[in-house]
Amino acid sequence: MSDTGGSSNTTPQSRNLNYYALKNHVLTHKIDCSLWAIRLLAIIFTIGYILPVFGTAQNSYYKVLIANAAISALRLHQRLGTVRLSREFLAELLSEDSCHYLFYSLIFLYVAPVTLTVVLLPIVLFCVLHAASYSLTLLDTLGQNSWWGARLLISLVEFQSLNILRLVAFTEIVLMPYTVLLIILGRASLLTPFIYYHFLIQRYTSRRNPYTRNMFRELRILFESTANKPNIPGIVRQLLLAVVNFTCKLSPPQVQQPQQQQ
Repeated sequence: MSDTGGSSNTTPQSRNLNYYALKNHVLTHKIDCSLWAIRLLAIIFTIGYILPVFGTAQNSYYKVLIANAAISALRLHQRLGTVRLSREFLAELLSEDSCHYLFYSLIFLYVAPVTLTVVLLPIVLFCVLHAASYSLTLLDTLGQNSWWGARLLISLVEFQSLNILRLVAFTEIVLMPYTVLLIILGRASLLTPFIYYHFLIQRYTSRRNPYTRNMFRELRILFESTANKPNIPGIVRQLLLAVVNFTCKLSPPQVQQPQQQQ
């Protein structure tokens, strides 16, 4: 009887200690937890864009972009801290991936959404990847064996993290001709492709994220190998090689030179 009573008293106490640890973690990591919550909201808004059950798809589209801008601003605050009026700070700011995606949100906030747009895909994929990673940290504060179902989903996301990052990079590249299509459809201004081109250059020269640069290389190899196949019509071969040559001319020279030496 005494053993049973002791075990029944221990279980609620251990649960309270776990939730107390979670509360302390949230209070001591407010920005990280805020980022996690905003990323979950961005995922929900994206689902609301695809399935507009609550509100309209257009509202959900802009909410995702605003949420991404908030995430990028908080990440910049974490990494750079206080704003300094200097050339060094500006150079450091422009080199941050969070700054790139802050510009990304600003670019497409002025673009009217199109049905099943791919604009939200990089945002939601990054949100899924980072939210899953931090969810594991939160679950660890509750206990190593808590919420095993959620841990299984997180492990699946982490297992596919490389493919997710490659898909993000591919989408970033595809969005370049997509912005030109938006002009034809009357959804964007003439400046949108030029502004997005500078965003793509920033992603190409990113210090932390080589996936866009690697994806350009993979696409170049794919296009050139396809063009060199003997059964490819001449007009298709010329088109593929023209796309490769045009893209190489637009690539940043500081990254293009090492490739030429290889």
